[in-house]
Amino acid sequence: MARPATGDEQILMSAREAIASAQTVEQLRQARAVVLPLDYSMSLSDTAQVIGVSPGWACQLRRRFMKGKVAGAPDVPTPGGRKRQNMTVQEEREFLAPFLESAAAGGVLVVGEIKAALDKRLGREVALASAYNLLHRHNWRKLAPDKRHPKSDPLAQQEWKKNSPKLSGKSAKSGRKVNPSN
Repeated sequence: MARPATGDEQILMSAREAIASAQTVEQLRQARAVVLPLDYSMSLSDTAQVIGVSPGWACQLRRRFMKGKVAGAPDVPTPGGRKRQNMTVQEEREFLAPFLESAAAGGVLVVGEIKAALDKRLGREVALASAYNLLHRHNWRKLAPDKRHPKSDPLAQQEWKKNSPKLSGKSAKSGRKVNPSN
């Protein structure tokens, strides 16, 4: 048999007030998770079924209410976000600015240099993936190589194609024409 729910009269009174002043469904569920077991001696699984959550979540709602953490309150952190950030987004922008400016001026963006500077800035060694993630957060992308070399000469390429032994039908060793029917 499960142990009976605990809570003092002050918590019960504040939970009843929370039911009356609830503005969201989550606030109402949280207050009911406290009131139903204490007023009606319901088990946690019965309470969870009534409020429409799992028994584990009903227990969490009760505990949070008893600690003073009301659901939907602005001081309660919401899920998501950057929990283990090394720098703020603004600090990251300032850190990357010199690297991105030199890359925009025709230079090459070397991730190894960024990683070394990041290690120095943080005072510890970080993974190379951290540097790539940093660049990705700031919309940097690795550019694919061009289809032709910038110093290529199209006229020289055409001349080479015309005189190529394979394309002109000449044998590379003898220089004589090869009969393709043999």
